[in-house]
Amino acid sequence: MTRRITACFALAGLVTLVTPTLADEEKTMTVYKSPWCGCCEIWTEAVEAAGYKVVVEDMEDLSSIKQQAGIPDDMQACHTAVIGMNRKYIIEGHVPLEAIDKMMSERPDIRGIAVPGMPQGSLGMGYDPSAEYTVYSLGETRSQTPEPFLTTGR
Repeated sequence: MTRRITACFALAGLVTLVTPTLADEEKTMTVYKSPWCGCCEIWTEAVEAAGYKVVVEDMEDLSSIKQQAGIPDDMQACHTAVIGMNRKYIIEGHVPLEAIDKMMSERPDIRGIAVPGMPQGSLGMGYDPSAEYTVYSLGETRSQTPEPFLTTGR
C-alpha cells in the first residue's frame, strides 16, 4: 500500500513539474538580430525582463530569415523574432510588450505582428509610453495586406 501511495505522489509531482514547462515554452522567443545592434539588445532585454525566455541568434545578414518568415519589405525592421510552441508567431521589429501579450493571449489567426522601421519612442528606441506608432498584423497568408493590430500612445 505504501508503494502505491508513494507512486501517486511521485506522479502528482511530475504533473506539477510538466505544466509550467509547457507554459514556459509558449513564452520562449528566438530573436534573430545583428550582433552590433544596440537597440535590438535593449528590446531583447526588456522582453526578457517582462518574463519571456529569450534565445538570441546573432546574424550578420537577416535577409534570409525575413524572406523565410515572409515579412513584406515595407514591414521590415532591424530584428525578427519567433515565439510559441504549438502555434508559432513572428514578431518583427520594435513591437511593444502589450502587443506581444495581446497576441499571445488572444491567439489570432495571423502569422505575426510588426512595427516597421525603427520608430522613435518605441521599445528599444528611447522608449516613451506616449509615443504614437502602429503595430500591424501580418495576415495568415503572405498575400494578405498587413492591417493595424494596435496603436500605441493613445
